Amino acid sequence: MTKKLNLNNIQALAIDMDGVLWRGDTPLPGLSKFFNFLEKRSIPFVLATNNAGKTPAQYQQKLANFGVALNPENVMTSSLATAAYLKREFNNGGSVYLIGGDGIRQAMRGAGFTVVNDAGRPVEAVVAGIDFNLSYDKLKYAVLLIQRGAQFIGTNGDVTFPAEEGYYPGAGSILAAIQAATGVKPVTIGKPEALMFELAMQKMGSRPNHTAIVGDRLETDILGGQRAGLKTILVTTGVDNEDSIAQKGIQPDAIFSGIDELVEVWQR
Repeated sequence: MTKKLNLNNIQALAIDMDGVLWRGDTPLPGLSKFFNFLEKRSIPFVLATNNAGKTPAQYQQKLANFGVALNPENVMTSSLATAAYLKREFNNGGSVYLIGGDGIRQAMRGAGFTVVNDAGRPVEAVVAGIDFNLSYDKLKYAVLLIQRGAQFIGTNGDVTFPAEEGYYPGAGSILAAIQAATGVKPVTIGKPEALMFELAMQKMGSRPNHTAIVGDRLETDILGGQRAGLKTILVTTGVDNEDSIAQKGIQPDAIFSGIDELVEVWQR
């Protein structure tokens, strides 16, 4: 079902992954057809995800497992956006303490930061994202360093993310625990903030009025796209659906049951 959107005016796409392309390790219907369509139409795209746990190369491998070839340069994660933000804030590099996985660790080191593993020395920032090996000690060190003056940065504020068996705690749940213990609100970088959309459009060489975000979450993908001036497409295979729109008060330009229906309508 479309609303207020001429798909023929779309020349580039920012595409969320979890809940749009797959749920957990299960590809969603139409995945290969979707990427074949983009290639045939020569539509540039960036996979723009708030998930900070994986590196672009790991996303490349995940899509390869689903039969889709991807260049890692087509991936923009909240880890990469966070690294870009911190490099701008601390142009001489410095030390950071991380809660997160390979994605944030690689991004920070690639931006010239030293990663500290405990609270034994001062750091410029505590950076927290999704961490599937979260422990009490990790939270404790983060809290101590923030109490001593480190900036508190969150890769994104998603409190949950969709998986095969339901919704798992997301990075926002970890941020909430640290904020509860410190009284300090984090600076969050991922969607709906503008930086990820700006970096994605730089990669594609596109302008907002001819770029659309395809996402499953209203308060990140759709709201962020609206703030950045993009067209917005909601697919209902992840977090939100038509019922969520009235509850959250965020109206996308178009709604589809999934990327398979999006391609079918776009081809017509």
